[in-house]
Amino acid sequence: MTQVSACRMPDILETNEGKERRVGVEIELSGLGYDELVTLAAKMLEGTPELKSRYVTTLQTALGDFTVELDSDPIKDLDLADERLPESIRELGGQAMDVIDAAAERVVPLEIISPPLKFSSVEVIETLVDKLRNAGALGSRDAIYFAFGLQLNPELPDLSPETLVRYFQAFAALYEWLKHRHQLDVSRKFTTYIEPWHGRYTELLMEDNYQPNLGELMEDYLEFNPTRNRALDLLPLFAHLDKERLERHVQDPRIKSRPTLHYRLPDCDIDNPGWHFSTVWNDWVVLEQLANNPDDLADMRQLFRERRKLNLHNLTHSWRETTDDWLAKNGYV
Repeated sequence: MTQVSACRMPDILETNEGKERRVGVEIELSGLGYDELVTLAAKMLEGTPELKSRYVTTLQTALGDFTVELDSDPIKDLDLADERLPESIRELGGQAMDVIDAAAERVVPLEIISPPLKFSSVEVIETLVDKLRNAGALGSRDAIYFAFGLQLNPELPDLSPETLVRYFQAFAALYEWLKHRHQLDVSRKFTTYIEPWHGRYTELLMEDNYQPNLGELMEDYLEFNPTRNRALDLLPLFAHLDKERLERHVQDPRIKSRPTLHYRLPDCDIDNPGWHFSTVWNDWVVLEQLANNPDDLADMRQLFRERRKLNLHNLTHSWRETTDDWLAKNGYV
Protein backbone atom coordinates (compact mmCIF):
# COMPACT_ATOMS: atom_id res chain seq x y z
CA MET A 1 0.00 0.00 0.00
CA THR A 2 1.41 3.40 -1.00
CA GLN A 3 2.04 5.74 1.93
CA VAL A 4 0.30 9.10 1.59
CA SER A 5 2.74 12.00 1.89
CA ALA A 6 2.05 14.61 4.57
CA CYS A 7 3.52 17.26 2.28
CA ARG A 8 1.20 18.51 -0.46
CA MET A 9 2.55 19.46 -3.87
CA PRO A 10 1.65 22.62 -5.82
CA ASP A 11 0.36 22.37 -9.38
CA ILE A 12 3.51 23.98 -10.81
CA LEU A 13 6.30 21.49 -10.12
CA GLU A 14 8.73 22.37 -12.90
CA THR A 15 10.63 25.46 -13.94
CA ASN A 16 10.21 26.90 -17.41
CA GLU A 17 13.34 24.90 -18.31
CA GLY A 18 11.53 21.64 -17.57
CA LYS A 19 13.45 20.85 -14.37
CA GLU A 20 11.77 19.91 -11.11
CA ARG A 21 11.64 22.89 -8.78
CA ARG A 22 13.74 22.80 -5.63
CA VAL A 23 13.63 24.29 -2.14
CA GLY A 24 16.23 24.87 0.54
CA VAL A 25 15.20 24.47 4.18
CA GLU A 26 16.83 25.99 7.28
CA ILE A 27 15.91 24.68 10.75
CA GLU A 28 16.98 26.42 13.97
CA LEU A 29 16.81 24.48 17.24
CA SER A 30 18.35 23.86 20.64
CA GLY A 31 18.24 21.15 23.32
CA LEU A 32 20.99 19.06 21.74
CA GLY A 33 24.75 19.51 21.85
CA TYR A 34 26.51 20.28 18.59
CA ASP A 35 28.30 16.94 18.36
CA GLU A 36 25.10 15.14 19.36
CA LEU A 37 23.14 16.88 16.61
CA VAL A 38 25.79 16.05 14.00
CA THR A 39 25.75 12.39 15.01
CA LEU A 40 21.95 12.17 15.02
CA ALA A 41 21.50 14.02 11.73
CA ALA A 42 24.16 11.89 10.04
CA LYS A 43 22.37 8.74 11.15
CA MET A 44 18.91 9.99 10.20
CA LEU A 45 20.00 11.25 6.79
CA GLU A 46 22.41 8.37 6.14
CA GLY A 47 25.14 10.94 5.62
CA THR A 48 28.89 11.07 6.04
CA PRO A 49 29.99 13.96 8.32
CA GLU A 50 32.96 16.11 7.39
CA LEU A 51 34.14 18.86 9.75
CA LYS A 52 34.73 22.02 7.70
CA SER A 53 35.60 24.41 10.52
CA ARG A 54 34.77 24.96 14.14
CA TYR A 55 31.02 24.36 14.54
CA VAL A 56 30.45 23.77 10.81
CA THR A 57 29.99 20.20 9.56
CA THR A 58 28.90 18.98 6.15
CA LEU A 59 26.81 15.82 5.85
CA GLN A 60 27.26 14.19 2.46
CA THR A 61 24.00 12.42 1.57
CA ALA A 62 22.28 10.99 -1.47
CA LEU A 63 20.17 14.18 -1.62
CA GLY A 64 23.18 16.50 -1.51
CA ASP A 65 25.21 18.15 1.22
CA PHE A 66 23.41 19.17 4.41
CA THR A 67 25.18 21.54 6.81
CA VAL A 68 25.02 21.50 10.61
CA GLU A 69 26.35 24.63 12.26
CA LEU A 70 26.17 26.92 15.25
CA ASP A 71 24.33 30.02 14.07
CA SER A 72 26.86 32.54 15.39
CA ASP A 73 29.83 33.65 13.31
CA PRO A 74 31.89 35.11 16.20
CA ILE A 75 31.83 31.80 18.09
CA LYS A 76 32.39 29.66 14.99
CA ASP A 77 35.42 31.74 14.12
CA LEU A 78 36.81 32.12 17.64
CA ASP A 79 40.55 31.44 17.92
CA LEU A 80 41.96 31.31 21.44
CA ALA A 81 45.43 31.92 20.08
CA ASP A 82 44.33 35.31 18.80
CA GLU A 83 46.55 37.91 20.48
CA ARG A 84 43.65 40.36 20.59
CA LEU A 85 42.05 38.26 23.34
CA PRO A 86 42.97 38.96 26.96
CA GLU A 87 45.94 36.89 28.10
CA SER A 88 43.91 35.40 30.95
CA ILE A 89 41.47 33.90 28.41
CA ARG A 90 44.23 32.61 26.14
CA GLU A 91 45.96 30.91 29.05
CA LEU A 92 42.84 28.93 29.90
CA GLY A 93 42.97 27.28 26.48
CA GLY A 94 40.65 24.28 26.24
CA GLN A 95 38.99 25.04 29.57
CA ALA A 96 37.84 28.39 28.24
CA MET A 97 36.48 26.79 25.10
CA ASP A 98 34.54 24.24 27.17
CA VAL A 99 32.85 27.08 29.02
CA ILE A 100 32.18 28.99 25.81
CA ASP A 101 30.84 25.87 24.13
CA ALA A 102 28.46 25.07 26.97
CA ALA A 103 27.12 28.61 27.01
CA ALA A 104 26.87 28.90 23.24
CA GLU A 105 24.97 25.65 22.79
CA ARG A 106 22.41 26.86 25.33
CA VAL A 107 21.71 30.37 24.03
CA VAL A 108 22.75 30.28 20.34
CA PRO A 109 20.68 28.21 17.92
CA LEU A 110 22.05 25.23 16.15
CA GLU A 111 21.03 25.09 12.53
CA ILE A 112 20.51 22.40 9.92
CA ILE A 113 20.66 23.72 6.37
CA SER A 114 19.51 21.46 3.57
CA PRO A 115 20.83 21.42 0.01
CA PRO A 116 18.35 22.48 -2.68
CA LEU A 117 15.84 19.61 -2.49
CA LYS A 118 13.44 18.64 -5.21
CA PHE A 119 9.89 19.41 -4.16
CA SER A 120 9.13 15.70 -4.34
CA SER A 121 11.84 15.05 -1.72
CA VAL A 122 10.72 17.45 1.03
CA GLU A 123 9.14 14.60 2.97
CA VAL A 124 12.67 13.85 4.23
CA ILE A 125 12.50 17.08 6.25
CA GLU A 126 9.21 15.98 7.83
CA THR A 127 10.84 12.74 8.94
CA LEU A 128 14.01 14.50 10.14
CA VAL A 129 12.09 17.04 12.24
CA ASP A 130 9.93 14.36 13.88
CA LYS A 131 13.00 12.27 14.76
CA LEU A 132 14.85 15.26 16.19
CA ARG A 133 11.82 16.05 18.36
CA ASN A 134 11.88 12.53 19.73
CA ALA A 135 15.60 12.93 20.46
CA GLY A 136 15.00 16.03 22.61
CA ALA A 137 15.31 18.98 20.25
CA LEU A 138 13.78 22.22 21.55
CA GLY A 139 12.22 25.11 19.68
CA SER A 140 11.09 28.70 20.18
CA ARG A 141 8.82 28.29 23.16
CA ASP A 142 11.38 26.60 25.42
CA ALA A 143 12.81 29.97 26.53
CA ILE A 144 11.96 33.63 25.98
CA TYR A 145 15.27 34.25 24.18
CA PHE A 146 14.66 31.41 21.67
CA ALA A 147 13.32 33.05 18.53
CA PHE A 148 14.09 30.06 16.35
CA GLY A 149 12.82 29.87 12.82
CA LEU A 150 12.11 27.40 10.05
CA GLN A 151 12.93 29.06 6.76
CA LEU A 152 12.06 28.05 3.21
CA ASN A 153 13.93 29.07 0.06
CA PRO A 154 11.62 27.93 -2.76
CA GLU A 155 12.73 28.14 -6.35
CA LEU A 156 10.28 29.99 -8.59
CA PRO A 157 8.83 28.55 -11.82
CA ASP A 158 10.57 31.36 -13.71
CA LEU A 159 12.01 34.79 -12.98
CA SER A 160 9.88 36.95 -15.26
CA PRO A 161 8.48 40.14 -13.68
CA GLU A 162 4.94 38.84 -14.30
CA THR A 163 5.58 35.69 -12.26
CA LEU A 164 7.37 37.57 -9.50
CA VAL A 165 4.47 40.03 -9.17
CA ARG A 166 1.96 37.19 -8.80
CA TYR A 167 3.95 35.56 -6.00
CA PHE A 168 4.48 38.88 -4.25
CA GLN A 169 0.76 39.67 -4.47
CA ALA A 170 -0.20 36.26 -3.11
CA PHE A 171 2.12 36.75 -0.14
CA ALA A 172 0.82 40.26 0.59
CA ALA A 173 -2.75 38.94 0.57
CA LEU A 174 -1.95 35.95 2.80
CA TYR A 175 0.51 37.47 5.27
CA GLU A 176 -1.94 37.84 8.17
CA TRP A 177 -3.39 34.38 7.52
CA LEU A 178 0.05 32.78 7.39
CA LYS A 179 1.16 34.55 10.56
CA HIS A 180 -1.90 33.25 12.40
CA ARG A 181 -1.52 29.73 11.00
CA HIS A 182 2.09 29.47 12.16
CA GLN A 183 1.07 30.40 15.73
CA LEU A 184 4.27 32.32 16.25
CA ASP A 185 5.83 32.01 19.68
CA VAL A 186 5.95 35.24 21.72
CA SER A 187 9.75 35.35 21.49
CA ARG A 188 9.58 35.47 17.69
CA LYS A 189 6.67 37.92 17.55
CA PHE A 190 8.87 40.57 19.15
CA THR A 191 11.68 40.19 16.62
CA THR A 192 12.09 42.63 13.73
CA TYR A 193 13.03 40.14 11.03
CA ILE A 194 9.50 38.86 10.36
CA GLU A 195 7.97 42.23 9.61
CA PRO A 196 5.44 42.56 6.76
CA TRP A 197 6.25 44.66 3.76
CA HIS A 198 5.73 48.40 4.07
CA GLY A 199 2.04 49.31 3.73
CA ARG A 200 2.61 51.82 0.93
CA TYR A 201 4.43 49.17 -1.07
CA THR A 202 1.65 46.59 -0.69
CA GLU A 203 -0.94 49.17 -1.74
CA LEU A 204 1.03 49.78 -4.95
CA LEU A 205 1.66 46.07 -5.49
CA MET A 206 -2.02 45.11 -5.25
CA GLU A 207 -3.30 47.49 -7.89
CA ASP A 208 -4.78 45.76 -10.96
CA ASN A 209 -2.65 47.79 -13.35
CA TYR A 210 0.67 47.04 -11.62
CA GLN A 211 2.81 45.65 -14.44
CA PRO A 212 6.43 46.74 -13.83
CA ASN A 213 9.51 45.63 -15.70
CA LEU A 214 12.26 44.06 -13.60
CA GLY A 215 14.04 47.32 -12.83
CA GLU A 216 10.82 49.05 -11.78
CA LEU A 217 9.84 46.04 -9.66
CA MET A 218 13.11 46.15 -7.74
CA GLU A 219 13.09 49.91 -7.32
CA ASP A 220 9.51 49.92 -6.00
CA TYR A 221 10.29 47.24 -3.43
CA LEU A 222 13.64 48.67 -2.32
CA GLU A 223 12.27 52.18 -1.91
CA PHE A 224 10.09 50.95 0.94
CA ASN A 225 11.87 47.78 2.08
CA PRO A 226 15.67 48.29 1.96
CA THR A 227 16.27 45.61 4.61
CA ARG A 228 16.63 41.87 5.16
CA ASN A 229 14.14 42.10 8.04
CA ARG A 230 11.01 41.06 6.21
CA ALA A 231 8.91 37.92 6.57
CA LEU A 232 9.42 37.31 2.86
CA ASP A 233 12.93 38.61 2.20
CA LEU A 234 13.48 39.42 -1.48
CA LEU A 235 17.08 40.61 -1.23
CA PRO A 236 18.72 37.23 -2.05
CA LEU A 237 16.55 37.03 -5.16
CA PHE A 238 17.38 40.60 -6.14
CA ALA A 239 21.10 39.91 -5.62
CA HIS A 240 20.74 37.12 -8.17
CA LEU A 241 18.74 39.23 -10.62
CA ASP A 242 20.65 42.55 -10.48
CA LYS A 243 23.29 42.80 -7.77
CA GLU A 244 24.47 46.24 -8.87
CA ARG A 245 20.98 47.71 -8.58
CA LEU A 246 20.45 46.07 -5.18
CA GLU A 247 23.71 47.45 -3.81
CA ARG A 248 22.65 50.98 -4.65
CA HIS A 249 20.03 50.53 -1.93
CA VAL A 250 21.45 47.90 0.44
CA GLN A 251 24.99 46.77 1.13
CA ASP A 252 25.08 43.82 3.51
CA PRO A 253 27.59 40.95 3.27
CA ARG A 254 25.00 38.57 4.79
CA ILE A 255 22.87 38.70 1.63
CA LYS A 256 23.44 35.50 -0.34
CA SER A 257 22.54 35.50 -4.01
CA ARG A 258 19.85 32.88 -4.73
CA PRO A 259 17.26 32.44 -7.51
CA THR A 260 14.67 31.84 -4.79
CA LEU A 261 12.35 33.57 -2.39
CA HIS A 262 13.47 33.64 1.27
CA TYR A 263 10.49 32.88 3.51
CA ARG A 264 11.39 33.71 7.12
CA LEU A 265 8.01 33.95 8.85
CA PRO A 266 7.49 30.51 10.50
CA ASP A 267 8.92 29.77 13.91
CA CYS A 268 10.40 26.38 14.76
CA ASP A 269 8.21 24.82 17.46
CA ILE A 270 9.94 21.47 17.11
CA ASP A 271 9.29 20.23 20.66
CA ASN A 272 5.53 20.67 20.22
CA PRO A 273 4.06 17.26 19.23
CA GLY A 274 1.32 19.05 17.29
CA TRP A 275 3.77 21.02 15.15
CA HIS A 276 5.11 19.56 11.91
CA PHE A 277 7.21 20.71 8.99
CA SER A 278 4.39 19.64 6.67
CA THR A 279 2.07 22.21 8.27
CA VAL A 280 4.44 25.03 7.34
CA TRP A 281 5.09 23.56 3.90
CA ASN A 282 1.41 23.01 3.10
CA ASP A 283 0.58 26.59 4.05
CA TRP A 284 3.24 27.71 1.59
CA VAL A 285 1.60 25.51 -1.05
CA VAL A 286 -1.63 27.50 -0.52
CA LEU A 287 0.34 30.59 -1.54
CA GLU A 288 1.75 28.71 -4.53
CA GLN A 289 -1.71 27.77 -5.72
CA LEU A 290 -3.09 31.28 -5.31
CA ALA A 291 -0.12 32.82 -7.14
CA ASN A 292 -0.74 30.54 -10.11
CA ASN A 293 -4.51 31.01 -10.36
CA PRO A 294 -4.89 34.49 -11.93
CA ASP A 295 -8.67 34.71 -11.51
CA ASP A 296 -8.60 33.86 -7.82
CA LEU A 297 -5.65 36.17 -7.28
CA ALA A 298 -7.56 39.02 -8.90
CA ASP A 299 -10.48 38.31 -6.57
CA MET A 300 -8.17 38.38 -3.55
CA ARG A 301 -6.58 41.62 -4.67
CA GLN A 302 -10.00 43.23 -4.90
CA LEU A 303 -10.89 42.03 -1.41
CA PHE A 304 -7.54 43.32 -0.16
CA ARG A 305 -8.19 46.78 -1.58
CA GLU A 306 -11.69 46.83 -0.05
CA ARG A 307 -10.63 45.67 3.40
CA ARG A 308 -10.54 49.18 4.88
CA LYS A 309 -13.89 50.34 3.52
CA LEU A 310 -16.49 51.22 6.10
CA ASN A 311 -19.06 48.44 5.80
CA LEU A 312 -20.66 45.80 8.02
CA HIS A 313 -18.38 42.98 6.91
CA ASN A 314 -15.18 44.91 7.60
CA LEU A 315 -16.52 46.08 10.96
CA THR A 316 -17.22 42.51 12.06
CA HIS A 317 -14.36 40.59 10.38
CA SER A 318 -10.61 41.03 10.50
CA TRP A 319 -8.64 40.68 7.27
CA ARG A 320 -7.31 37.38 8.55
CA GLU A 321 -10.84 36.08 9.09
CA THR A 322 -11.90 37.31 5.65
CA THR A 323 -8.92 35.49 4.13
CA ASP A 324 -9.68 32.31 6.07
CA ASP A 325 -13.30 32.32 4.87
CA TRP A 326 -12.31 32.99 1.26
CA LEU A 327 -9.70 30.21 1.20
CA ALA A 328 -12.16 27.71 2.66
CA LYS A 329 -14.96 28.71 0.28
CA ASN A 330 -12.67 28.35 -2.73
CA GLY A 331 -11.21 25.00 -1.72
CA TYR A 332 -7.67 26.09 -0.82
CA VAL A 333 -7.85 24.69 2.72
